[in-house]
Amino acid sequence: MTTAQGKVCLVGAGPGDPDLLTLRGQQLLKQADVVFYDYLVNPLALRHVDSAAELVCLGSHTQGRMLEQVEINAEVIAAAQAGKQVVRLKGGDPAVFGRVAEEIAALEQVGIAYEVVPGVTTALAASSHAGIPLTHRDVASSVALVTGQECRGKQGPALDLENLARFPGTLVFYMGVTTAPVWSTELIAHGKPGATPVAVVRHCSRPSQQTYVTSLQELPRLLEREKIRPPAIIIVGDVVHARAAVNEFTSRPLFGQTVLVTRAAHQSAGLMLRLSALGAAALAQPAIETGPPASLAPLDAALHALAGYDWLVFSSANGVHFFFQRLRQLGYDLRQLGTCRLATMGPATTAALADYHLHPDVQPAAYRAEALAAELVAAAAGKRVLLLRASRGREVLADTLSAAGIAVEQVVTYASRDVEQAAAEIRAALVAGEIDWITVTSSAIARSLVRMFGQQLTQARLAAISPLTAGVLAEAGYPPAVTADEYTTTGLVQAVVEARGG
Repeated sequence: MTTAQGKVCLVGAGPGDPDLLTLRGQQLLKQADVVFYDYLVNPLALRHVDSAAELVCLGSHTQGRMLEQVEINAEVIAAAQAGKQVVRLKGGDPAVFGRVAEEIAALEQVGIAYEVVPGVTTALAASSHAGIPLTHRDVASSVALVTGQECRGKQGPALDLENLARFPGTLVFYMGVTTAPVWSTELIAHGKPGATPVAVVRHCSRPSQQTYVTSLQELPRLLEREKIRPPAIIIVGDVVHARAAVNEFTSRPLFGQTVLVTRAAHQSAGLMLRLSALGAAALAQPAIETGPPASLAPLDAALHALAGYDWLVFSSANGVHFFFQRLRQLGYDLRQLGTCRLATMGPATTAALADYHLHPDVQPAAYRAEALAAELVAAAAGKRVLLLRASRGREVLADTLSAAGIAVEQVVTYASRDVEQAAAEIRAALVAGEIDWITVTSSAIARSLVRMFGQQLTQARLAAISPLTAGVLAEAGYPPAVTADEYTTTGLVQAVVEARGG
């Protein structure tokens, strides 16, 4: 997707909830060659980016350095001049305290094409996620968005707090936490009643969202007592009295919980989104990684000779996708399957087959190798069976079918390997007790997690997808807090919700 000169898209990512990203923003992320993103952007918003694209974080407080605006402009311009399609992903809305005018001016100066895509700004998100209307027919017919941080060296008049004190509506302060003692005192000095209700909304739309209600005169003491730090916005006005009695967002069953997803990187997004929709903060730390097998020769030989098999048996969704990917690479299509009948281990594998417009002839009611073997012993008697599997796993299925006299051949469709090291920030969060749950969705993942974290696993509660996975954890000395009744990610999430009383 490179051209003689690229284009820069200045995209608003919204306040934190990845689902608040616009459809146009998603589309541009999919098309991007490089994405420059603010550190406050939710990592889940980046799931739309193509795996081949470059991701560049523009610094964070934890990294110790934030890039200056002139440095950001230079990097963005250089990428576009190299012919790349560039997305500059900004928190909130680019045009609301997002310095978009400076970035546009820099692009126009060198003649680079650009597009600005709006995002949900935090003030608007607070209205739905904190349950505070910004306007109210009885008390507020207008809203003022106010910065709490003036630009150093600004030319022109400073913030007119005298007129803001008389403003007949709602005041919403961005970046105003550290300067609140100054501007709140000034508002009161210019006639704003000290009893004016105030709400502080921190981490708006995120699972860590907190809302504090106070008065204008008590605001500085609240901020100091609760040690409230940015990012937060402060809403000043009588609309705070109209705050919803029950907040749908903070009432979600997993709100406030941090859940670590340990599936392979390409499989984690769906589970993370499901957890996020229930209010959890979802983190990712793959325990395994998948890729092509060490040698493709056995798989290729089987694909060339599919007409000689009566049954194709898939034990995982990964196996399905790697199988059909290689089938296409060899120049074949679904006709190569001929009259082969199909069997799957469970609903996730069945769903993967559906991506290729196929439906299994056999899927056992219990999602275990023993159950699938029992059904195939009867269905595949006297037939030739090809088991399509990972590079490691149980031998129950092959052994049971062979013992029943069925001709079985096993072929590795993909390799499964342990991830050796956890990300430093994930390990630090686990040690600090900041992770509430760790999801464990296979025996291989269970073993890898034990090697990766060891005794540190006791700092969180483990949720196992099946009794088999639970047994592996228990044998290693880390019994799970919950085990899913239905051996799927949906059942796993439900087990966590029920454990929380949801």
